[in-house]
Amino acid sequence: MISSSDVDPALITALKRLRLGRIAATLRERLLVAEKQSMGHEELLLMLLTDEIARREASATESRVRDAGLDPAMRLELWDKTAKVSFDKRLLGGFTSLRFLEEHKHIVILGSVGVGKTYLANALGHLACQHGYSVRFLRADAMLRRLRQSRLDNSRDAEMITLTTVDLLILDDFALEAMNKEESRDVYQLFLERTGNASMIVTSNRDTAEWLAMFDDVLLAQSAVDRFKNAAFDFIIEGESYRPRLKPKLDESTTAAPVPARSKPPTHPRSRRR
Repeated sequence: MISSSDVDPALITALKRLRLGRIAATLRERLLVAEKQSMGHEELLLMLLTDEIARREASATESRVRDAGLDPAMRLELWDKTAKVSFDKRLLGGFTSLRFLEEHKHIVILGSVGVGKTYLANALGHLACQHGYSVRFLRADAMLRRLRQSRLDNSRDAEMITLTTVDLLILDDFALEAMNKEESRDVYQLFLERTGNASMIVTSNRDTAEWLAMFDDVLLAQSAVDRFKNAAFDFIIEGESYRPRLKPKLDESTTAAPVPARSKPPTHPRSRRR
């Protein structure tokens, strides 16, 4: 067994050249564990490789969460169970199995303002990222604005491909405002192409029956909404607002020095004049 006190620098160099530098960073610590537990060489190697696999999976999950645009604080394990809201816990438990993704079903989360719709949509998005799915979180108005802007630079097709091919698309605050003709067609295409092919989570203050009035075209509305709601689980949240529980709180148990402003590269005077 190699002692933690005599790790060959050449081994560290080799690990880094093989892009296993994070193994090198914890090697001494893991060698101490191996010595205390009298591990054999195969057990030690398995432990080191298992560590690396876990690190890479965690890194990949963080990357997917970042790309998805999810709120890092809105995760199931951080949900305040004392919140005075009610919903079908059995149904939520079924969602956490992610079978709805495998079966290409949708979820529509309905409820009044502030009850936690966005939180639980984010939480399911985090869970999907942890299990290797690609996720995209967008406010509905922001998505429609992006599609409107994409028409100006002829990138709409590319934008729509992204929206229709991601494993899980989360649309927050859908049907807050009436949509114009172009927006109605965009939503129709999105609902049409994703239903049966990929899942969506849509949060809304309005019942699906009220969505019809938000479309510019009645026929498009009926077709789009009918396809969506017949492939969707209805998840209703009722109760008091959850948002006060998300307010920042000062940790009075610790005192810390003020955080300095991030340094920015100096701007050339000519760049400022421009």
